[in-house]
Amino acid sequence: MTLELGLALAGMLTIGFFAQWLAWRVKLPAILFLLLAGIVLGPLTGVLKPDALLGELLFPVVSLSVALILFEGSLSLRFHELPDIGHVVRGLVSYGAIVALLLLAVVAHYVAGLSWEISLLFGALTCVTGPTVIAPMLRTVRPNARIANVLRWEGIVIDPLGALFAVLAYEAIVSHRQGHTIGVFLWTVVCGAGVGALAAWGLGNLLRRQLIPEYLQAYGAMVAVLLAFSLSNAVAHESGLLAVTIMGIALGNMRHVHIDHILDFKENLTTVLVSSLFILLAARLQWPSFGMLWAGFVVFLAAQLIVRPITVLVSSLGSNLTWRERALIAWIAPRGIVAASVSSLFALRLSSIEHMAGAEALVPLVFILIIGTVVLQSATSRPLGLWLKVAEPEPRGVLIFGSDRVARVVAKVLADAGFRVVLADDQWDNMRAARMEGLTTFFGNPASHYAERNLDLSGIGHLLAMSTHGERNSLACVHYRQEFGHSKVYLLRNLNREESTARGAIAEAGVATALVSDDMTHSRLMALLDEGWRTKSTKITATFGWTQFVAQYGQSSMPLFGVDEKGDLRIASSSRPVEPKAGWTVIALIPPEQTRQAEPATSHPE
Repeated sequence: MTLELGLALAGMLTIGFFAQWLAWRVKLPAILFLLLAGIVLGPLTGVLKPDALLGELLFPVVSLSVALILFEGSLSLRFHELPDIGHVVRGLVSYGAIVALLLLAVVAHYVAGLSWEISLLFGALTCVTGPTVIAPMLRTVRPNARIANVLRWEGIVIDPLGALFAVLAYEAIVSHRQGHTIGVFLWTVVCGAGVGALAAWGLGNLLRRQLIPEYLQAYGAMVAVLLAFSLSNAVAHESGLLAVTIMGIALGNMRHVHIDHILDFKENLTTVLVSSLFILLAARLQWPSFGMLWAGFVVFLAAQLIVRPITVLVSSLGSNLTWRERALIAWIAPRGIVAASVSSLFALRLSSIEHMAGAEALVPLVFILIIGTVVLQSATSRPLGLWLKVAEPEPRGVLIFGSDRVARVVAKVLADAGFRVVLADDQWDNMRAARMEGLTTFFGNPASHYAERNLDLSGIGHLLAMSTHGERNSLACVHYRQEFGHSKVYLLRNLNREESTARGAIAEAGVATALVSDDMTHSRLMALLDEGWRTKSTKITATFGWTQFVAQYGQSSMPLFGVDEKGDLRIASSSRPVEPKAGWTVIALIPPEQTRQAEPATSHPE
């Protein structure tokens, strides 16, 4: 039995890994493939039977996993960012979410025949999107910056708020069904909020005072979350989920508490939990009847075609969004991790309450809505955005990893040429200088999990890794090769071929094409700028070609970039140097005047 359990768990993790990998390859939310894998293993084939496999451990495993998932999601909510998210996002995550909740509850009640209590819980669970499903879709759709910002911020902010909505709705239902008074419900809420806030305060102070060594901080945070969840449930029944949600929100907003490494650990842990948990939960489904499938399909259509458009319309009143932008925002609202995980946990708990009609239909309806929104919106949002003329035709912008003088010079000349440029780095002084120069910046490592959630890549299609950290440059190149394609990723060497070890040279050559040439390094480019070399942008014509350009600005002039007749960016590299043609704009590095005068005269054919 032990061997069977071990093999089953290992197999489930393996399938979860391949589902996550497939989602990464095709740029779709991983939850789609995880749920489909669970349905195949459970209802379709009967290979995986979670109740028989885990027995009495099923409920605790699911409960503790959901607690960690909710805590990780709520850590991302930052109160100081709320004033800057814009009128539309504030509407979508506040009164818009309430409108969606109520409309979804009405649909579930009249279409699926759920009781009003279960219908309201369904509305609370499914009125939210989330960053884990929105981010891959935005990369595929590539909408304009205004749409991307609205959808991205909606997912980030409403994820923890939606969890809070759902937990409060659940607490109200349980209190009412078990004959508790309003005082018991309020005690549950107060206890959960109090335990969560106290746990956040205690953990935050330990972290702030460095009383926990750094290598134990992530482990300590996980222990604190599970302890807060269990203690809160012991003090007030069913208050644990509220406690961990409040704990995450409070800890994420404490001043002078560094939690980035904890968040990274929690994201990695959540990936493992989600990969196994969703397969497990989907495998528990009973194959729904035709009536349930039909009801789920109608609920999905109503959510897609009625509820979301009304929500966006109400939330965007008075905004400066065009009708085309509102239409695409109204089309994109995939449901994700919070809906799937919390609905499954609530269904497990509600099944133990007598006379709770409709609780068994909660999970199938939620899963049908998740699969329907992800599949339909992933397949149609890009064509719809192009038809509405609110999607980027092709990503022409540039992400630059680095922020020193070399990176800023390149960023400035590309921005002046009309390209969207984002400088990403974690060097504070250099980033401040970049902002003073009017450049768009992202503070952080562009290859981190934090960047995956918060870095806006709309309109970006190239990476120039130009930082002074060779290893991090290589990691960034590997990270963005799948995002942009190998031919759109470039690396500015830190050492030339003579200085590099054989292994280092092979590694650099394998991850990305060398920027400018094999002989160009960061230190050499910096030295040229120090000597007075500068960038020059010139339109090449039939009468003023590259030959005339070098005659005027010096034989040693180096073309860095070219902009062809279609406006596409051509980047000089070791494999493909820029060869300017008539109709192009060439961006070159030219020597100072005294260097030009010292160059030997050269005759050029007319």
